Amino acid sequence: QVQLVESGGGLVQPGGILRLSCAASGSTFSINAMAWYRQAPGKQREWVAGITNGGSTSYADSVKGRFTISRDNAKNTVTLQMNSLKPEDTAVYYCYGYRVVSGLRVGSDYWGQGTQVTVSS
Repeated sequence: QVQLVESGGGLVQPGGILRLSCAASGSTFSINAMAWYRQAPGKQREWVAGITNGGSTSYADSVKGRFTISRDNAKNTVTLQMNSLKPEDTAVYYCYGYRVVSGLRVGSDYWGQGTQVTVSS
């Protein structure tokens, strides 16, 4: 199947930056779209950003202008560049892979194990 492994989390001060990476392996042809989600303590997991196989990106309003999602299809890697980090960004960040056909999700989806991002002074 598909395995997703996140990396790059850590502790950063407000206003700082972090770059998260998600490496996909296995049957990567099974997915053509990727997204980042996050889950803060006591809160529901929320969508942060997404990118299609064609490179179209979208962002949650809370991170728009600060985060950038990108992908390297040749390397099966998705990156989330996080700038101007705020304490509210503190969460476990998860990589999510899925397949979209005609705008609809099909087939299986896959989650990484998550990487902790802590924004604190």
